[in-house]
Amino acid sequence: MGSRQRLRLGLLHLFARLSRGWQGGLAQRPTAAPDAILVIRPDHLGDLLFTTPALSHLRQRHPEARITALVGPWGEPVLANHPDLDAVWTLPFPGFTRRPKPSPWQPYRLLIQAARRLRRHRFGMALVLRFDHWWGALLAYLAGIPHRIGYAVPEVAPFLTQALPYRPGRHEVLQNLTLVGAEGEGGWERWPLRFPVRAEDGAWAEARFGGERPIAIHPGAGAPVKRWRVEGWAQVADGLARLTGAPMVLTGTAGERSLCEAVAAQTRSRPVVLAGETTLGQLAALFARCRLVLGPDSGPLHLAVAVGTPTLHLYGPVDVATFGPWGPPDRHRVLVSAWPCVPCNRLDYPPERVDHHPCLREIRPEAVLAAARDLLQG
Repeated sequence: MGSRQRLRLGLLHLFARLSRGWQGGLAQRPTAAPDAILVIRPDHLGDLLFTTPALSHLRQRHPEARITALVGPWGEPVLANHPDLDAVWTLPFPGFTRRPKPSPWQPYRLLIQAARRLRRHRFGMALVLRFDHWWGALLAYLAGIPHRIGYAVPEVAPFLTQALPYRPGRHEVLQNLTLVGAEGEGGWERWPLRFPVRAEDGAWAEARFGGERPIAIHPGAGAPVKRWRVEGWAQVADGLARLTGAPMVLTGTAGERSLCEAVAAQTRSRPVVLAGETTLGQLAALFARCRLVLGPDSGPLHLAVAVGTPTLHLYGPVDVATFGPWGPPDRHRVLVSAWPCVPCNRLDYPPERVDHHPCLREIRPEAVLAAARDLLQG
């Protein structure tokens, strides 16, 4: 732990001790709406999909409660149609916007403003689903929510009324299920990822592809070090086109369009490039009709899992045991770099070093094609 982190930890603990006088009795005070539950999750697509099994259990456990998810604006489309939520609210959580802070005080001004707004809704319970999210735990504390559940990590625990162990190496979905009281109550077969596809998005996919069932490659990822080689994806696209005769599609964000075009330029099969042309719902509808979706460790690959399509994931620095696909292993295959330091969970390699980074480069196109062939024949 660096000096900056130690200072922050000390200040958080000091604040928690000093504020107990005016915040005292909070855990025991009855509320006007004890069945109003706030779920706090600041993350992006993949981590939000990993929370959906916990939301399903939470609804079963509290069928009459009003359950609200508080997510970043980037996360609202992920949960907007989840059947077990009554509302999805957004907050630009500091540290998750992928933009620089306008000032060092902005996160704390936002914290006070958001806590005041939340107090008016008198939530009876808050769940902080990210294990190290001290800001979210402090928000629930300042909002006067009497029952606050999260993980027993030093930065978070002072602001909770119930702190449960976070077990490194355990799958993130199981961590979330334990937090809502579902430990030992089944795995992916009972608690699958959920992303309902809207009728209008299904209609878009039908109009775009008719009766065809394409194969999609999503070559981008949130961190450059997770990405595989452009020429590797091009070889795989051509190989799958020869093997199946299916249309090949390259998907991604608008910022990943140049990556997808670079892959397409090296192919003979000339896949359709849809990067930057789909909403999240349309991407889900496209994946739902695909024969197979391939890509590196990324949120869109978990989206494909959520809509029930077979997937092939390429993993490098991130631990598969914690963040791998949540679904039947005969339909969701993982290829992992054989580099001896895997998993290091280090994602901060600068883009200029990634082209020479050995992690995912060790995975061979022949291995990807063989695994894809097995999934298609299964």
